[in-house]
Amino acid sequence: MNNVFRAKRTRAKIHGTATRPRLSVHISNMHITAQLIDDDKGVTLAYATTVGNKLSGTKTEKAAALGKEIAAKAKKAGTKSVVFDRGSKLYAGRMAALADAARKEGLEF
Repeated sequence: MNNVFRAKRTRAKIHGTATRPRLSVHISNMHITAQLIDDDKGVTLAYATTVGNKLSGTKTEKAAALGKEIAAKAKKAGTKSVVFDRGSKLYAGRMAALADAARKEGLEF
């Protein structure tokens, strides 16, 4: 139940716009999903996931590859900076690997 409260507390302070969308990351036991969301219009601008991808390596390495992929899609969509939404997860491990990889590819948050 604490995870729900943590996610609500995190999202209460975060709002994505067209110029600075929200980078929402969801991590399950098996897969990772990242979305760029414009909350003003309620539109997903870009989407990347490990579901169906042939990525190899550890889950942390897959998260880093997904960070690079979402940064490339953000550049293609014309976005340089985002608001990072970690949801109910703590900023550590796979979440940090995804964020660091996205930063290395030029995404600012």
